[in-house]
Amino acid sequence: MYGWVGRLLRVNLTTGECRVEKLDPVMARDYIGARGLASKILYNEVDPQVDPLSPENKLIFMTGPLTGTSAISGSRYNVVTKSPLTGTIAASNSGGYFAGELKYAGYDGIIFEGKASEPVYLYIENDRVEIRPAGHVWGKTTHETEDILKSEAPAGAKVACIGPAGEKLVRFACVVNDKNRAAGRSGVGAVMGSKNLKAVVVRGTGGIKIADPEGFRQAVKAALEKIKNNPVTHGGLPDYGTAVLVNVINAHGAFPTRNFQTGVFPGAEKISGETLAATYLVRKKGCLACPIACGRATLVPEGPYAGHGEGPEYEAIWAMGADCGVDDLAAITKANYYANELGYDPITFGATLACAMELYEKGYLPAQDTELELEFGNARTLVEAARKVGYREGIGDLLAEGSYRLAERYGHPELSMSTKKQEYPAYDPRAIQGIGLNYATTNRGGCHVRGYTIASEVLGIPVQTDPLVTEGKAGLVKTFQDLTALVDSTGICLFVTFALGASDVVSMLAPATGIPYTEEAGMLAGERIFNLERLFNLAAGLTRADDTLAPRILQEPLPEGPAKGRVNRLDEMLDEYYRVRGWDEEGRPTEATKQRLGI
Repeated sequence: MYGWVGRLLRVNLTTGECRVEKLDPVMARDYIGARGLASKILYNEVDPQVDPLSPENKLIFMTGPLTGTSAISGSRYNVVTKSPLTGTIAASNSGGYFAGELKYAGYDGIIFEGKASEPVYLYIENDRVEIRPAGHVWGKTTHETEDILKSEAPAGAKVACIGPAGEKLVRFACVVNDKNRAAGRSGVGAVMGSKNLKAVVVRGTGGIKIADPEGFRQAVKAALEKIKNNPVTHGGLPDYGTAVLVNVINAHGAFPTRNFQTGVFPGAEKISGETLAATYLVRKKGCLACPIACGRATLVPEGPYAGHGEGPEYEAIWAMGADCGVDDLAAITKANYYANELGYDPITFGATLACAMELYEKGYLPAQDTELELEFGNARTLVEAARKVGYREGIGDLLAEGSYRLAERYGHPELSMSTKKQEYPAYDPRAIQGIGLNYATTNRGGCHVRGYTIASEVLGIPVQTDPLVTEGKAGLVKTFQDLTALVDSTGICLFVTFALGASDVVSMLAPATGIPYTEEAGMLAGERIFNLERLFNLAAGLTRADDTLAPRILQEPLPEGPAKGRVNRLDEMLDEYYRVRGWDEEGRPTEATKQRLGI
């Protein structure tokens, strides 16, 4: 095979058996790789009704055919499983250098089954595969774990691991690789912890075969020119990181503040990407084959929040900043270091803390249930909660369940700003209608990187659409969702789509694999993947009723800003979205749709 290595590694943690299997070329062609291919394997092999934290659930690490090549930002892999946070299919995406190393070792992906009786890690050195004891790193942070395990491996080895949050089954725990890159959302790290699997260490010395090297080189060169000529990928992101969006979104009145009670944060400038660059930025960082380098290596040199590491990125700045009413950038940065080192998703953490703060503010969460002062704006509480949640200490044990379970515990689930029990990211759907439809219909719950309509509705990419109207948003959301599924499955980074479209993606994919993918075929594959995920969720028990938004978003108008007086008008978009998707009135793919997609 070309692009793909053509081999999968299946690891049974219960029995200790590790075996190599051939990758089905037809399945690879139709589902491409990474998110798509792993979702197809999960769909084929796992009962959608399974308890996510039981040995019967499977955990799948999967690369794409462009991962590890010189394709633009070809650094990505997906971790796919059934989510302990949402009960839906989870596909969490990460970059860095780990995924390329896995392919150089000779594997497109790893399928983990069962549960080890004691903590273990998987060691891979080309054809040498071993399950090794991990007692000496159990309880260690992600950074400590990586350093220790690298000392036991050849130079150049890469590590993906969980921290204490994954071990303690925090429902939004991450899988962290290269210390600060993370398969971040939906709790994939908790599933890894439930299997007593601490880490994967891999060293590879092989290569990846390209079907048409010259055609591939020309396609990558053309794509790179577009990256260099785009103001986002060659301006905003390299200069200020993803947090360049803080002031932009706040100006639109769409920067959720104090658990979405408003969309304007007075302290936005204090926590912006521009301020981060002027204060704590050490240097920008990129992943494998990345010309954008949106990552931030940072240092808080002194004070109570002194430390160094990576980030925070836009979503973390928002979740632990505006959503909690905190405008202390040093405190937010310190909390983000905790998230990376303890191994959990800062979006769900910050949103859950914000929910706790509103529950406390309204008298629903009694003072005797928390040792922290839960007022909005309390920077000390933010940092201490960030540490506690990773170890499930005190109030951290409640926060570790996510905002929906926390709010439900105190009788007010409506104060969880989530869909399918996953918390929304940093865009208020009342000010940006299309992103609300995307939140409601994404297969892994509230999520922006499944259909990033912000590109069109705010940034005007590839065309400007009015964020306050609902007309045409059903088709817009479907297009973004299908394109994202395609991109996620190839193994390149979603951020390239600020400059590249589906035609550019397949222009690299076709010569890499030798399969004559067209733009139409690529988008069809994305649609196939999205519908397969939908079918898994339906079989897991989800219904049309789950395609909704928090009551606040639908019923409480924004009190200020450019979108003052607006709610999200989901009811004007959802039926049309179902029709555009080829689903029935209950949101189920019709037989004709399944036949057209070959599912």
